[in-house]
Amino acid sequence: MHTHPLSSFSYCPRCGQKVLDEAGRLLTVRRARDPEKGTLDLPGGFVDPEETVDDAVRRELREETGLEATEVRLLFSIPNVYPYSGVDVYTADLFYLTRVKSFDGATAMDDAGELVIVDPADLRPEAFGLRSIRAGIERIVADPKLIG
Repeated sequence: MHTHPLSSFSYCPRCGQKVLDEAGRLLTVRRARDPEKGTLDLPGGFVDPEETVDDAVRRELREETGLEATEVRLLFSIPNVYPYSGVDVYTADLFYLTRVKSFDGATAMDDAGELVIVDPADLRPEAFGLRSIRAGIERIVADPKLIG
């Protein structure tokens, strides 16, 4: 029997979010680190022990962009294999719709090397390096009502 690399952890290893402002624009980030350094991504990250996923979504948005969420809503999940510290970790990536009033004052911080604001109609899945994030963007492109 195989032991899961995170079997001693009691939290979800990754969450991703789509951040929209009141104008309907999508905030993406350019990855500052590997894996897939330099490609587009969505703000997100690990859920801390004893933290709810909704709280983690709000915290990760604040840590990576300085923005405060006005709405947080689960959209869907996608299975993933995420390389972390030399170990392939099997995850269920959670995709949230997160709204903010404005992108004014947003700053790339933490894992985000750059903030890239995109009109949802201009989304190109191939610009996203991580497999599950690309699959999530493909899902949004196929059904824009998910974020409407």
